Amino acid sequence: MSTTAGFFVDWDGNARSTLDPGWRLPLRSRSGRAYVAITTKGGSLVHEGTFYRSVANIERRASSAPGCRGASWGSKAAGF
Repeated sequence: MSTTAGFFVDWDGNARSTLDPGWRLPLRSRSGRAYVAITTKGGSLVHEGTFYRSVANIERRASSAPGCRGASWGSKAAGF
């Protein structure tokens, strides 16, 4: 699996870049598929979602999702 530049929507409804998914979690995206998987370093699945090539595509297919920098996602209190 390789990381492809694009976006996904997290469980809080925020648009996130696949290149900066947040909280130093490695991101895996399936090449040629509309899917992303965010995993821990050990490989446990944390979140999965639809892959979008742009924020405009998110807005066309779903409701608008505010942008969110990766560093603000997850916390030690939440178990990350």
